[in-house]
Amino acid sequence: MGIPGPLITGTICYAILGGVLMALVLGAMLTGILSKDDAGIANVVIVTATFSTWMFWLCAWMHQWHPLIFPIYEG
Repeated sequence: MGIPGPLITGTICYAILGGVLMALVLGAMLTGILSKDDAGIANVVIVTATFSTWMFWLCAWMHQWHPLIFPIYEG
């Protein structure tokens, strides 16, 4: 049994999102909009936020994939 497809797709989407945001910060730093210190802080915030939202999505997806609590039907 391999890794489920939606798990790979979601992880790739979050990786692309984080990469795009980091590229935007790099572009802002190179054009002079952000200083080097501000760009460093922005990169830390982007990595932390991307990882946190990915982890939240992963937990929500896993709980729906294999729920621990099942409904009890009373006839």
